[in-house]
Amino acid sequence: MDANFWHQVWQQDQLGFQLSEAHPLLRAQLAALPAVSCVFVPLCGKSPDLHVLAQQYQVVGAELSQIACRDFFAEAQLSVSPLDVGAFTLWQANQYQLWQGDFFELPPQAVQGCQLIYDRAALIALPAAMRQHYVQKLRQLLPKASLLLISLEYPEGEKQGPPFTVAEAEIEQLFEFADINLCGIRNLTGQGFARRKFATSQLVEKSWLITW
Repeated sequence: MDANFWHQVWQQDQLGFQLSEAHPLLRAQLAALPAVSCVFVPLCGKSPDLHVLAQQYQVVGAELSQIACRDFFAEAQLSVSPLDVGAFTLWQANQYQLWQGDFFELPPQAVQGCQLIYDRAALIALPAAMRQHYVQKLRQLLPKASLLLISLEYPEGEKQGPPFTVAEAEIEQLFEFADINLCGIRNLTGQGFARRKFATSQLVEKSWLITW
Protein backbone atom coordinates (compact mmCIF):
# COMPACT_ATOMS: atom_id res chain seq x y z
CA MET A 1 0.00 0.00 0.00
CA ASP A 2 1.53 3.29 -1.04
CA ALA A 3 0.88 6.72 0.46
CA ASN A 4 -1.58 7.70 -2.27
CA PHE A 5 -3.81 4.73 -1.41
CA TRP A 6 -4.17 5.85 2.20
CA HIS A 7 -4.57 9.52 1.31
CA GLN A 8 -7.50 8.53 -0.92
CA VAL A 9 -9.02 6.41 1.85
CA TRP A 10 -9.17 9.46 4.12
CA GLN A 11 -10.16 11.91 1.38
CA GLN A 12 -13.05 9.68 0.33
CA ASP A 13 -14.04 8.89 3.93
CA GLN A 14 -13.68 5.15 3.35
CA LEU A 15 -13.11 4.44 7.03
CA GLY A 16 -14.46 0.94 7.33
CA PHE A 17 -11.63 0.12 9.75
CA GLN A 18 -12.64 2.88 12.17
CA LEU A 19 -14.18 1.86 15.48
CA SER A 20 -16.65 4.09 17.32
CA GLU A 21 -15.19 3.17 20.72
CA ALA A 22 -12.03 1.65 22.14
CA HIS A 23 -11.11 -1.87 21.07
CA PRO A 24 -12.30 -4.58 23.50
CA LEU A 25 -8.92 -6.36 23.41
CA LEU A 26 -7.19 -3.14 24.42
CA ARG A 27 -9.60 -2.61 27.31
CA ALA A 28 -9.05 -6.20 28.42
CA GLN A 29 -5.28 -5.76 28.60
CA LEU A 30 -5.02 -2.15 29.76
CA ALA A 31 -4.48 -2.93 33.44
CA ALA A 32 -1.75 -5.46 32.59
CA LEU A 33 0.29 -3.11 30.40
CA PRO A 34 3.68 -1.87 31.67
CA ALA A 35 3.68 1.09 34.03
CA VAL A 36 5.66 3.42 31.80
CA SER A 37 5.12 7.07 30.97
CA CYS A 38 4.59 7.04 27.20
CA VAL A 39 2.98 4.85 24.54
CA PHE A 40 3.74 4.96 20.82
CA VAL A 41 0.90 4.23 18.37
CA PRO A 42 2.05 3.75 14.75
CA LEU A 43 -0.43 4.40 11.93
CA CYS A 44 -2.84 5.66 14.57
CA GLY A 45 -5.47 7.42 12.45
CA LYS A 46 -8.05 9.05 14.70
CA SER A 47 -8.63 5.93 16.77
CA PRO A 48 -10.68 6.20 19.97
CA ASP A 49 -8.06 3.87 21.46
CA LEU A 50 -5.86 6.94 21.85
CA HIS A 51 -8.23 8.37 24.45
CA VAL A 52 -8.22 5.17 26.51
CA LEU A 53 -4.42 5.02 26.38
CA ALA A 54 -4.26 8.66 27.45
CA GLN A 55 -5.84 7.69 30.77
CA GLN A 56 -2.51 6.06 31.69
CA TYR A 57 0.11 7.43 29.29
CA GLN A 58 1.41 10.28 27.23
CA VAL A 59 0.38 9.27 23.70
CA VAL A 60 2.67 9.64 20.69
CA GLY A 61 1.13 8.70 17.36
CA ALA A 62 2.44 8.46 13.81
CA GLU A 63 -0.07 9.10 11.04
CA LEU A 64 0.24 9.80 7.33
CA SER A 65 -3.03 11.67 6.81
CA GLN A 66 -3.53 15.34 7.61
CA ILE A 67 -7.28 14.70 7.62
CA ALA A 68 -6.92 12.05 10.32
CA CYS A 69 -4.81 14.31 12.54
CA ARG A 70 -7.08 17.30 12.04
CA ASP A 71 -10.23 15.31 12.74
CA PHE A 72 -8.80 13.62 15.84
CA PHE A 73 -8.22 16.93 17.60
CA ALA A 74 -11.41 18.51 16.26
CA GLU A 75 -13.56 15.61 17.46
CA ALA A 76 -11.82 15.72 20.85
CA GLN A 77 -12.51 19.48 20.97
CA LEU A 78 -8.83 20.21 21.49
CA SER A 79 -7.23 23.36 20.10
CA VAL A 80 -4.03 22.64 18.19
CA SER A 81 -1.55 24.62 16.09
CA PRO A 82 0.43 22.24 13.86
CA LEU A 83 4.19 22.79 13.71
CA ASP A 84 6.60 21.81 10.95
CA VAL A 85 9.37 19.58 12.29
CA GLY A 86 11.62 18.53 9.45
CA ALA A 87 9.63 16.42 7.01
CA PHE A 88 6.81 16.03 9.56
CA THR A 89 3.97 18.11 10.93
CA LEU A 90 3.58 17.86 14.69
CA TRP A 91 0.05 18.11 16.10
CA GLN A 92 0.18 18.52 19.88
CA ALA A 93 -2.31 19.20 22.65
CA ASN A 94 -2.67 17.98 26.23
CA GLN A 95 -1.18 14.47 26.45
CA TYR A 96 -1.28 13.85 22.69
CA GLN A 97 1.43 14.23 20.05
CA LEU A 98 0.66 13.12 16.50
CA TRP A 99 3.51 13.12 14.00
CA GLN A 100 2.03 13.49 10.53
CA GLY A 101 4.21 12.02 7.79
CA ASP A 102 5.78 8.81 6.54
CA PHE A 103 6.12 6.37 9.43
CA PHE A 104 9.18 4.79 7.84
CA GLU A 105 10.96 8.17 8.00
CA LEU A 106 10.00 8.95 11.60
CA PRO A 107 13.02 10.19 13.60
CA PRO A 108 13.85 8.55 16.95
CA GLN A 109 13.37 11.92 18.68
CA ALA A 110 9.63 11.59 18.07
CA VAL A 111 9.34 8.58 20.38
CA GLN A 112 11.97 9.56 22.93
CA GLY A 113 10.90 8.30 26.34
CA CYS A 114 8.46 5.70 24.98
CA GLN A 115 8.86 2.08 26.03
CA LEU A 116 5.43 0.79 25.02
CA ILE A 117 3.91 0.36 21.56
CA TYR A 118 0.26 -0.26 20.73
CA ASP A 119 -0.64 -1.63 17.29
CA ARG A 120 -4.29 -2.27 16.59
CA ALA A 121 -4.32 -1.80 12.80
CA ALA A 122 -0.80 -1.04 11.56
CA LEU A 123 0.76 -4.45 10.92
CA ILE A 124 -2.44 -5.80 9.37
CA ALA A 125 -2.70 -2.73 7.12
CA LEU A 126 0.59 -3.61 5.41
CA PRO A 127 1.14 -6.21 2.68
CA ALA A 128 3.52 -9.06 3.43
CA ALA A 129 6.44 -7.40 1.62
CA MET A 130 6.30 -4.41 4.00
CA ARG A 131 5.71 -6.15 7.32
CA GLN A 132 9.35 -7.09 7.96
CA HIS A 133 10.38 -3.51 7.19
CA TYR A 134 7.75 -2.28 9.66
CA VAL A 135 9.09 -4.48 12.46
CA GLN A 136 12.65 -3.38 11.73
CA LYS A 137 11.56 0.25 11.97
CA LEU A 138 9.92 -0.38 15.35
CA ARG A 139 13.17 -1.89 16.65
CA GLN A 140 15.15 1.03 15.28
CA LEU A 141 12.87 3.54 16.99
CA LEU A 142 12.58 1.61 20.25
CA PRO A 143 15.49 -0.79 20.83
CA LYS A 144 13.82 -1.91 24.07
CA ALA A 145 10.05 -2.02 24.27
CA SER A 146 6.83 -3.89 24.94
CA LEU A 147 4.27 -4.14 22.14
CA LEU A 148 0.57 -4.82 22.50
CA LEU A 149 -0.33 -6.12 19.04
CA ILE A 150 -3.78 -6.97 17.74
CA SER A 151 -3.66 -9.31 14.77
CA LEU A 152 -6.33 -10.52 12.37
CA GLU A 153 -6.69 -13.98 10.86
CA TYR A 154 -8.93 -15.27 8.06
CA PRO A 155 -8.39 -17.92 5.38
CA GLU A 156 -5.91 -16.56 2.87
CA GLY A 157 -7.47 -16.34 -0.56
CA GLU A 158 -10.98 -15.58 0.70
CA LYS A 159 -10.32 -11.83 0.83
CA GLN A 160 -7.90 -9.28 -0.52
CA GLY A 161 -6.54 -6.87 2.10
CA PRO A 162 -6.17 -4.48 3.69
CA PRO A 163 -6.71 -5.49 6.39
CA PHE A 164 -4.49 -8.49 5.74
CA THR A 165 -4.46 -11.79 7.53
CA VAL A 166 -1.34 -12.25 9.65
CA ALA A 167 -1.14 -15.76 11.04
CA GLU A 168 0.45 -16.81 14.30
CA ALA A 169 3.37 -18.43 12.48
CA GLU A 170 4.21 -15.16 10.75
CA ILE A 171 4.07 -13.22 14.02
CA GLU A 172 6.51 -15.72 15.53
CA GLN A 173 8.81 -15.26 12.54
CA LEU A 174 8.58 -11.45 12.49
CA PHE A 175 9.30 -11.22 16.21
CA GLU A 176 11.68 -14.16 16.56
CA PHE A 177 14.01 -11.91 18.57
CA ALA A 178 11.34 -11.21 21.21
CA ASP A 179 9.29 -12.84 23.97
CA ILE A 180 5.78 -13.45 22.55
CA ASN A 181 2.67 -14.07 24.66
CA LEU A 182 -0.88 -14.61 23.41
CA CYS A 183 -3.19 -12.55 25.63
CA GLY A 184 -6.66 -12.77 24.13
CA ILE A 185 -8.81 -14.08 21.29
CA ARG A 186 -11.94 -12.51 19.80
CA ASN A 187 -14.00 -14.51 17.32
CA LEU A 188 -15.56 -12.15 14.77
CA THR A 189 -16.79 -14.81 12.35
CA GLY A 190 -20.06 -13.61 10.88
CA GLN A 191 -19.75 -10.22 12.59
CA GLY A 192 -17.28 -8.40 10.35
CA PHE A 193 -14.29 -6.20 11.07
CA ALA A 194 -15.09 -2.77 12.56
CA ARG A 195 -17.64 -1.29 10.11
CA ARG A 196 -17.00 -3.87 7.39
CA LYS A 197 -18.78 -7.13 6.74
CA PHE A 198 -16.35 -9.81 5.62
CA ALA A 199 -17.55 -12.73 3.51
CA THR A 200 -14.94 -15.05 5.05
CA SER A 201 -15.54 -18.45 6.59
CA GLN A 202 -13.52 -17.47 9.65
CA LEU A 203 -12.44 -14.16 11.19
CA VAL A 204 -10.46 -13.97 14.42
CA GLU A 205 -8.61 -11.19 16.25
CA LYS A 206 -5.83 -12.00 18.70
CA SER A 207 -3.94 -9.80 21.12
CA TRP A 208 -0.26 -10.35 21.83
CA LEU A 209 2.16 -8.88 24.35
CA ILE A 210 5.58 -8.90 22.71
CA THR A 211 8.68 -7.77 24.61
CA TRP A 212 12.23 -7.20 23.40
